[in-house]
Amino acid sequence: MITIDDLIRTGTGTGAVAAPVKSTGCASSSCGASGDAGELAPQIWEKVKDHPCYSEEAHHYFARMHVAVAPACNIQCNYCNRKYDCANESRPGVVSERLTPEQGARKVLAVAQSVPQLSVLGIAGPGDALYDWRHTKATFNLVARHLPDIKLCISTNGLALPDHVDEIVAMNIDHVTITINMVDPEIGAKIYPWVYFEHKRWTGWEAAEILHQRQMLGLDMLTARGVLVKVNSVLIPGVNDAHLADVNREVNARGAFLHNVMPLISDPAHGTYFGLSGQRGPTAQELKKVQDACEGGAKMMRHCRQCRADAVGLLGEDRGQEFTLDKLPDVIEVDPSQREAYRAEVERKREAQGVAKAAAAAFAPETKDARTLTVAVATKGDGLINQHFGHATEFLIYQADGGGVRFLGVRKIDEHYCTGGLGEDSALAGIIEILADVDVLLCAKIGDCPKEELAAVGIEPSDDFAYEFIEPSIAAFYARRREGAPADA
Repeated sequence: MITIDDLIRTGTGTGAVAAPVKSTGCASSSCGASGDAGELAPQIWEKVKDHPCYSEEAHHYFARMHVAVAPACNIQCNYCNRKYDCANESRPGVVSERLTPEQGARKVLAVAQSVPQLSVLGIAGPGDALYDWRHTKATFNLVARHLPDIKLCISTNGLALPDHVDEIVAMNIDHVTITINMVDPEIGAKIYPWVYFEHKRWTGWEAAEILHQRQMLGLDMLTARGVLVKVNSVLIPGVNDAHLADVNREVNARGAFLHNVMPLISDPAHGTYFGLSGQRGPTAQELKKVQDACEGGAKMMRHCRQCRADAVGLLGEDRGQEFTLDKLPDVIEVDPSQREAYRAEVERKREAQGVAKAAAAAFAPETKDARTLTVAVATKGDGLINQHFGHATEFLIYQADGGGVRFLGVRKIDEHYCTGGLGEDSALAGIIEILADVDVLLCAKIGDCPKEELAAVGIEPSDDFAYEFIEPSIAAFYARRREGAPADA
């Protein structure tokens, strides 16, 4: 039985080092596609096995949460406005509540009690987790004492990173995300109006150069100490779109584990400089083009959902509003056996999925087939085609060819099709636009009207593989298409 009094008695942990966190592990060979233990060194497998952000496979099973305990920031980005706050919006920097370390730890305990999928605690702001290090460290210390199996993660802009690497390592924080949008200060000056460093505000090229040098130093220091580093880059059309391949090569050379290229979220309602100045975000097709251009360097992450700084739950869902401070119980009873039982169940599911993937590989022809299929999948998780078309708020995108099936990314939709009879036509038009380059859509169920509309624009919808594993279903569909193709195709 753990109460808020227990947290207060143990102190905020500001001056203490957290107890070592047990590494429970995750798996993804490329993390843009599913992998298994045989494709990674054992020590890496153990670090990423249950981490939904570092493994495409794990994100089907495990949940993350962010606590908003670090409001201060040391740089200004043209795509960020931390003052804007909306409970219904999902984008980095947005929170409903800013918490003290004690409040943050209490919230983590409450989530751990109710969400057995929880495997990761991250601090991603809403400012910078390392510039606000006192609050970040205090929160981690409290959580680690009571939940030693929870992985600890930090997201940072990197400006203050070199100052804290020793403490990060000592606290067994073995996953760090750095947002790196440029390696050329000329481009950086278009993204960052100013940085605050060594008690001075810097602007223009000098600001971008300071940030660049600190980011590279911090990345070098982390990888030298065995910390897994994910690099986030915001794709800004006309600013750094042609430059991100250079970013990928540079961070790959310095040992980054993953590179996540994310689309700029640009809406005037958010009050950002880019939003108010008319800077547009990329289309799904433009994002894929840049991600593809980066292949061959640092491994690409393609399943990012650009989470809020107080997100809770599986990627693609946010249960944060269920765990606001006013809804937390005074007494929290955390039973570690619930998460242990859940992880055992996941291992059973992974074993079954591994068998299914092996079967999928058998569908690949012995000779390379140049034809490809781009497939959208509606899923609620567990690696299954298990969601109704009308309920989907996003689609996972895969590509199938003679070499097999690989994951390409996630495409969110602004409005799902089933809205109680309101706005269905506009919703369907938006979905069709987002899936313009898709050949096939697999889902658990789909009505006649959307089926006809999708077919009319060349997208073949199918619910033939409802509740089957994703990859083998796509492989079977591809084989069926190939066998039914004309001989001269």
